[in-house]
Amino acid sequence: MTIESANFEFLRPHDVQLVRLSALAERYFRDDPSTCLIKLRQFAELLAQSTAARTGLFVSTEEPQADLLRRLKIERVLSHEVADLFYQIRVAGNRAAHEYTGDHAEALTMLKMARQLAIWFHRTFNADTRFKAGAFVPPPNPADATAELAAELERLHIALEETRTEAERTRLAAEEQAKVLLSAEEKARKEAEERSLWEELAGESEQARAALEAQLASLQATAKQLPAQQTAAIISLADQAASVIDLDEDETRAIIDQQLRDAGWSADTRDLRYGKGIRPAKGKNMAIAEWPTAKGIADYALFIGTSCIGFIEAKRRRKNVSAAIDQAERYAKGFQAGDGFETIGGGSWSEFHAPFVFATNGRPYLKQIETESGIWFRDVRKPTNRRRALAGWPTPEGLEAQLGVDREAAHAALKTQPYQFGFPLRPYQQRAIETVESSLEDDNRAMLVAMATGTGKTKLAIALLYRLLTAKRFRRVCFVVDRSALGSQAAGEFRTTKVVTAKTFADIFGLQGLGDVTPESETKVHICTIQGLVKRVLYASEPASIPPIDQYDLLLIDECHRGYLLDREMSDAELSFRSQDDYVSKYRRVLEHFDAVKIGLTATPALHTVQIFGEPVFKYSYREAVIDGFLIDHEPPVRIQTSLSKAGIRFRTGEAMDVIYPTTRQIEQTYAPDDLNFEVDEFNKKVVTIPFNQAVARELAKYIDPNLPGKTLIFAANDAHADIVVEQVKKAMEDYYGEIEDAAVRKITGSVDRVGDLIRSYRNDAMPKIAVTVDLLTTGIDVPSITNLVFLRRVNSRILYEQMLGRATRQCN
Repeated sequence: MTIESANFEFLRPHDVQLVRLSALAERYFRDDPSTCLIKLRQFAELLAQSTAARTGLFVSTEEPQADLLRRLKIERVLSHEVADLFYQIRVAGNRAAHEYTGDHAEALTMLKMARQLAIWFHRTFNADTRFKAGAFVPPPNPADATAELAAELERLHIALEETRTEAERTRLAAEEQAKVLLSAEEKARKEAEERSLWEELAGESEQARAALEAQLASLQATAKQLPAQQTAAIISLADQAASVIDLDEDETRAIIDQQLRDAGWSADTRDLRYGKGIRPAKGKNMAIAEWPTAKGIADYALFIGTSCIGFIEAKRRRKNVSAAIDQAERYAKGFQAGDGFETIGGGSWSEFHAPFVFATNGRPYLKQIETESGIWFRDVRKPTNRRRALAGWPTPEGLEAQLGVDREAAHAALKTQPYQFGFPLRPYQQRAIETVESSLEDDNRAMLVAMATGTGKTKLAIALLYRLLTAKRFRRVCFVVDRSALGSQAAGEFRTTKVVTAKTFADIFGLQGLGDVTPESETKVHICTIQGLVKRVLYASEPASIPPIDQYDLLLIDECHRGYLLDREMSDAELSFRSQDDYVSKYRRVLEHFDAVKIGLTATPALHTVQIFGEPVFKYSYREAVIDGFLIDHEPPVRIQTSLSKAGIRFRTGEAMDVIYPTTRQIEQTYAPDDLNFEVDEFNKKVVTIPFNQAVARELAKYIDPNLPGKTLIFAANDAHADIVVEQVKKAMEDYYGEIEDAAVRKITGSVDRVGDLIRSYRNDAMPKIAVTVDLLTTGIDVPSITNLVFLRRVNSRILYEQMLGRATRQCN
């Protein structure tokens, strides 16, 4: 006998097991809501596995659901909206399975969410984004339904009835009449048969999972054969299907509740309500629903202990949220202290009696639809404070810390604070700091400082941060770098630079480095790579493990021009990105995640840099630094040309040639299928020409004496090319100058062992004299003793070229 589902039948062409699990969830709703939630969790697990298999991403049915969902998010198969639904059902199902919780109201909400997921799945894999599933069919009323649940089920029945035709109503009425006419004995027998059938179905669904692995593996194999364009089309359909998900107020509130819980608030719209006698309590951080004020009932009132710190206006998923801040402000004006609760700090701000107001519709923040997504926020303590979108909910600790920051007092203190440090501050560095502080006073939340490579941006950062932290303008700073080597170098500067008397910056303020994932409460400066932040913010397996948006209130981004990848090798021991657009997209999303002021430092602003931070508020160019005597002017370049570089490389059809396979590093002989022509900019990337590099190395030996002071930095095309260059340069130097130490010429790329130690040796020790790199030393690395730069690669980016040039313009003091 075929068992049908009232709400999920359209999934049958995809997988009958999905229909069985959803039908079981519907069946158990009335008598056992916990089992209903467990079956919905199983349904969502299978739906995620099927999604993975149909996009070539399935691994095993043993893979934890959290890990699978994280991978699907990374591969952009799941949007934030869809991932939120999966997360809600998984959390509710886990609680039901392990804590024996779950009531009818929660089960009903999860049933509706599961149906939204099912519709998204069908629209995606049936390539029908206009598919209409019809109104939700509410399950039978449980015997012990609360008044609220009964009202919600009645609302759903009315909505369903409005969609039915007259013929459907007549048929259903006849079926109900036939049931009424059954004798008591017939009813009992029919119910027993149905119960036996459902029990058999439950057992059958578990047995069916044994064959599931083979079924999913088959789908996976089919997906693997799809061309890349077709997979991209599926992802595009998934995005389109996600964009039209329409959650009702009940589902939206459930999502908002979970988001608040993940941020550290106690929240439950159904139970933590003013009308149920819930009141704030000492030692608890609560989001109390339906809080009455003199100007209306607020959706949530936020309390830290017994003090009200803010109000939230919650809208349906499809509603605009930025304008809803006005409604939240009304509640902040109408809040009245009572017996056992008061305004935070006992204060008020003009007509407001709570300092912070929020509005949300539960949707994740998207820049493209900013006013319709995210969490909108306004600090009402100052009339000129503007409303803005946040990527997540502030924590109770973060909001409390905001109250402790007095911006006006901080800027007054900065005006009287002397520019005296344990190191000399150059005039242009002081001007840069003054400009930034003035911009901060004007409440600018993003700014860019452009200073030529070698003009002391790290020292500038140390002086600036010392002043801002001492004046208590900010409470915690994230110093962001784009790779581990730069982070280690910055940490060394913070730990050794004496700021006041004999104390270093790290002595005065808590400093944590790259090895620390989460800053401690007393930490003032945390050094992170952008790649590490991407992993923690965008690739977290659990929303609750994502860093809170108020973990930092200032991001200082060093070398913020990064984001171009035209010349970047993608394997230098850092997290790789698909493309330049992918890098910039993730870079922006990570910066947007934190509710913090952003200050970018760079020598070479790129287009995306200006789009994020705005036009530079301060500039100090390379030419100015040379004129002022702070940088060295470079000599005219020497160009080495070979006959091969002039003529290019030609292979004729059928000509024998050696081909190296990058994955195996094996060389095999093959024959050119067609005429192949390679110009000079493709040398060493597509064609390995040892004689070419040998000839260049011999010519270099005439200009570079390894016995003289100063170091040389050679830029190769890729890691394999760097190996060839190291060998040929060693041979050329020996032929020209006699024996040299093996350590005199070294490769410094992300593939070498203990690369950080090798970079430090290159900067501080006598050896190596000559370093061959690809991308690792192009930016940020400070080695003042470099006197020669050699480009054995085509540089397609102006930004990259200027950064590379800056490796040899510093003075040796």
